[in-house]
Amino acid sequence: MTSRNGSDQPVETKDIPRPDQSLIAALQGIGSATASGELKRLGIRSAFMQGPVCMTPGASIVGPALTLQFMPKREDLYPDAEYVDPERQLHRHALYHAQPGDIVVVDARADMTSGVFGEMMMTYFRGRGGLGVVIDGCIRDSAQIKKLGLGLWLRGVTPNFHTQTSIYPFAVNVPVACGGVTVMPGDLIIADDDGSVVVPIGLAPQLATKAGAHVEWEEFSRLKLAEGGDLRKYYPLSDAARAEYEAWRRAQTPERRDETG
Repeated sequence: MTSRNGSDQPVETKDIPRPDQSLIAALQGIGSATASGELKRLGIRSAFMQGPVCMTPGASIVGPALTLQFMPKREDLYPDAEYVDPERQLHRHALYHAQPGDIVVVDARADMTSGVFGEMMMTYFRGRGGLGVVIDGCIRDSAQIKKLGLGLWLRGVTPNFHTQTSIYPFAVNVPVACGGVTVMPGDLIIADDDGSVVVPIGLAPQLATKAGAHVEWEEFSRLKLAEGGDLRKYYPLSDAARAEYEAWRRAQTPERRDETG
């Protein structure tokens, strides 16, 4: 059970379940756009976290979500200073759980005046093998953090520290709302230049199968369209192009077929 700030009890937070690496590998290269479209076909109307945008062009990551929830500040529940009683500051505890490949997802209430993490915290997270953060809010020390090689999906940046204005970290690895989407601890995140998408962990195997096939026929269609092929025939792949696609697929090397399913 997560202990809240202000309690006399030691802070205890749960870790998250993590999927087998083979599932994450199967989702690599799919991209947020394909993931979003295929999730719609699986019954999830919109998995896109609207608000946080990619601040690290070219970054593309897939990994399980550590979650951090902020709430409106109540001064009787949280010390009004940056370094007072640091071990009661739950944004630190979210990072204590970090393992290689993890992504931190933060419900910062779309607040534009609180820097959820700064350079030192993100240096620690990167050192633990973290891949990136999706924050419905801001960070500070942005220039230094960008040098760490983390993927950053944010609403913006600020010079303020995390509790300087109106919010404070409240809970770790609980369900959160980020960019208008519910994120459960351990859900998978697919994030790239188009944005970040939440993959419910129970749907991830189906998504990997469907999206893998989608990516493969799109590669074939892209080649044909680049050669001047008929859009009506090749996108989406029509029945008239199916035999041609299957022949192309069989002609790929065994190594290539293994990569694309």
